[in-house]
Amino acid sequence: MSAPQLVVHRDKELMAQAAAARLITRIVDAQASTGSASVVLTGGRNGNGVLAALAAAPARDAVDWGRLDLWWGDERFLPEGDPERNVTQAREALLDSVPLDPKRVHAMPASDGPYGSDVEAAAEAYAEELARAAVPQNHGGVPTFDVLMLGVGPDTHVASLFPEHPGVRETERMVVGVHGSPKPPPTRVSLTLPAIRAAREVWLLAAGEDKANAVAMALSGAGEIQAPAAGARGRARTLWLLDTAAASQLPRSLYPPASA
Repeated sequence: MSAPQLVVHRDKELMAQAAAARLITRIVDAQASTGSASVVLTGGRNGNGVLAALAAAPARDAVDWGRLDLWWGDERFLPEGDPERNVTQAREALLDSVPLDPKRVHAMPASDGPYGSDVEAAAEAYAEELARAAVPQNHGGVPTFDVLMLGVGPDTHVASLFPEHPGVRETERMVVGVHGSPKPPPTRVSLTLPAIRAAREVWLLAAGEDKANAVAMALSGAGEIQAPAAGARGRARTLWLLDTAAASQLPRSLYPPASA
């Protein structure tokens, strides 16, 4: 796994714009190299901020949207179209304004979908969808994600993997149902750390003073059970994309500019 690199921006708006530009470049490069690209989206204010910045970026037209697979790191297990679902927010921020192939938009199941209220069945179904998209040599059972984005919570959670909860301890399954989430709603679907670590690049997004303690804890050598963000690493690259407020509890020696 790759060592963390830190990039600190002046404020959350600049962070979102820079992350959007970086994401466009990564998608275009992947499509030029292999013919397609695979990206895992995250929700929350920072994830949606990046998508909104991407929607406003003139360079977005460089992306071949029909050759892009989109996945999600986690989802609130709520009815289809609920405004709290990550996919609903992503559609409003970006997805409805670009010419995606609907078959390549892999939303996690909703609570009023074919699995009803059975979140474990919904998680298993998403794991099977991931496995079908994986190339045979990917023994982990997930596609080779080019970029996997994660928001970092004030408690250091990523996706819906919360400190000390069963999901963060999972070592075999790629997707789990989450019960009793400390953050509402209590029932969710989430990728696990093994699935996250299959990505080429993992980007962790944090902005605001309320994230400063979580960032410092995750980057100070804390274990992944106590600080799930500490266990989120990409195979080739792990980027922490921060604003100055979120980085305020880190020593400046920790964040020289990362290369593009």
